[in-house]
Amino acid sequence: MLAPALDSDTLAELLQTIRRFVSDRLIPAEERVDREDEIPDDILAEMKAMGLYGITIPAEFGGLGLNAEESVQVFFELCRAAPAFRSVTGINNGLGSSSILHDGNDGQRAKYVRPLATGELIAAFCLTEPDSGSDAGALTTSAVRDGDHFVLNGTKRFITNAPQAGIFIVMARTDPTKAGGAGVSAFVVERETPGLSVAKPDRKMGQKGAHLADVIFDACRIPASAMLGVEGQGFKVAMRALDRGRIHIAAMCVGISERLIDEGLSYAMARPQFGKPIADFQLVQAMLADSKAETYAGRCMVLDAARRLDRGERVSIEASCAKMFASEACGRIADRVVQIHGGSGYISECAAERLYRDVRVFRLYEGTTQIQQLIIARDLIKSRRAMS
Repeated sequence: MLAPALDSDTLAELLQTIRRFVSDRLIPAEERVDREDEIPDDILAEMKAMGLYGITIPAEFGGLGLNAEESVQVFFELCRAAPAFRSVTGINNGLGSSSILHDGNDGQRAKYVRPLATGELIAAFCLTEPDSGSDAGALTTSAVRDGDHFVLNGTKRFITNAPQAGIFIVMARTDPTKAGGAGVSAFVVERETPGLSVAKPDRKMGQKGAHLADVIFDACRIPASAMLGVEGQGFKVAMRALDRGRIHIAAMCVGISERLIDEGLSYAMARPQFGKPIADFQLVQAMLADSKAETYAGRCMVLDAARRLDRGERVSIEASCAKMFASEACGRIADRVVQIHGGSGYISECAAERLYRDVRVFRLYEGTTQIQQLIIARDLIKSRRAMS
């Protein structure tokens, strides 16, 4: 079992510090970030100084070294602010760093992980392609061996942090004779590598300030030493990283759900109709109560999955359950909170309107709700058949 990095008092102090930072610095900046599609440099510098790029990275590499349970508690607090603030640090704390820490060699860990922990280096995770999203095993980006190098060709789509990234964790097919994930390998590719280019950032419905773009490999020649782990095992690298990443996404959904409830409650208590605050009306109370119950259930699922991960258990099913439930619940909560605000909730100056747009993607990335359902159902069927 992974031991806690912090004693209870130190963890409580850290959470309180992040709570103040979110309240004093991040939430007041949300409207500006939404308007300008950029997080101010001074806020990014503060996030680096606080160690928020290295929450999950071991202390030996300059990170905070928090275990999974401690990490999700941090995300509960940090993610009360608009999701873009977490997004800029998320790959460093999840899909990017975990791939290198768990599957990289000593040289790769020594070269990349400490700069990831400090935020000097930003990572991007390249799995999705124009024709392979949910069907990730159908990816066609190729990696053809040429002596002691591989040559990459293909396009990756919707890649978070691609415009800022210094390294890219890339899944590419090294054996075209094998179908699905069997012929896929993982690589670390540096931004300056000839043949790698990043397209213009995509315009999105929400999460302004968090950027994504296509990443294009055109005869991109990389050393064979850039491979992560064993040739042909890249899909396993990706799936392990996604298990952890889905727990983090679920924690983010819980944090923003708590924020949404606060927004709805504050408005309901201040808004008079028919001679009294609308919070006194039972139909409004029902929306608030349902939202709180779903958020509490999501929190419990996230903490349970994180604790299992810390015990070294395989958590694919628990991660899928938590991600599916918390993201769907967050969408329902955002909708209720806009409803509580009435017409005001449809105006862009209203936090509920911005957050409504921001949270819609939670049900799409790192595996859609429908993919989570398939993962869960297939495991149930497999387990039952194994018992027969």
